[in-house]
Amino acid sequence: PTAALMGLATEELAARSGPGIGGLLNVTFGNAPELIIALFALNEGLHEVVKASIVGSIIGNVLLVLGGSMLVGGLRYRFQRFNATAANAQSAMLMLAAAALMMPAIFELVEGKGLPSPTAELVDYGSTVENLSLAVAIVLIGSYVAGLVFSLHTHRDIFNPPYAEQEEEGFGWSVRRSVLMLFIAGLAVGLMSEILVGSISEASESVGLSEFFIGVIVVAIVGNAAEHWVAILVAYKNKMDLAVNIAIGSSAQIALFVGPVLVIASFLIGPGPLPLVFNGFELGAVLLAILIANVVTNDGESNWFEGVQLLALYAILGIAFFYA
Repeated sequence: PTAALMGLATEELAARSGPGIGGLLNVTFGNAPELIIALFALNEGLHEVVKASIVGSIIGNVLLVLGGSMLVGGLRYRFQRFNATAANAQSAMLMLAAAALMMPAIFELVEGKGLPSPTAELVDYGSTVENLSLAVAIVLIGSYVAGLVFSLHTHRDIFNPPYAEQEEEGFGWSVRRSVLMLFIAGLAVGLMSEILVGSISEASESVGLSEFFIGVIVVAIVGNAAEHWVAILVAYKNKMDLAVNIAIGSSAQIALFVGPVLVIASFLIGPGPLPLVFNGFELGAVLLAILIANVVTNDGESNWFEGVQLLALYAILGIAFFYA
């Protein structure tokens, strides 16, 4: 019911404000509980678990959600079209995020002790890498704010094309009511996700799955299930602009805002600062996911086979994480 409410509120918002604003509000309310959960983990000193959840959310949205949306929509429509300019702008933001997330790791490889192992929980990298991570986080947040100004103000017409020519199904909610319903659904989803993630994590550990696999795959899928469902639902209704905005926009928000906020917060809570030094599996997964996302969204057109390719890469990464 909460996923259905979130989907309805997102569609109502998109019908009145455009897919850019509708998608932004959907991912914001969807990622807020995830940020809160990560802050609690940060306070417990579970740095590597927090970084795994960040990577899991990025690749989950780019590969699983976008791939699922393209597959489901493509099985109903031969081709689906979306705004290539808007998609490319968000994909470019993801490429910036990938470069920024790699630099502290490269610095540690050259000057420090190397990358962490997938089984690590808390690694002390020293003040230089911690300060480098803080500086990178500030730059990323600045870039994200600039992206909001670009999409919501100076180039609003690109990200929010009119839907007036389409007949919209719904209850005729106002923007205020749609935002309120989205907020309520986000709170409910966050609460249930926390309970569900906790129970699934315990069950996964009991069957021998590693904490790394649980953090990157299991927690990311379960914690964002409602948001995933909304993107696939709107793709099924041939609203690919909104589906792409949710999938790519959520990854961009995690990489450019949620992750950097956690880095800054780690200087205030927990046992120590959170360095943006990811392990080799995480770096490879983020880079490959963002590269293939750039390729499939470049032409502003999608089909079911592109969805299969994204899902295939997600499956390959999942298998690699399972054996890590």
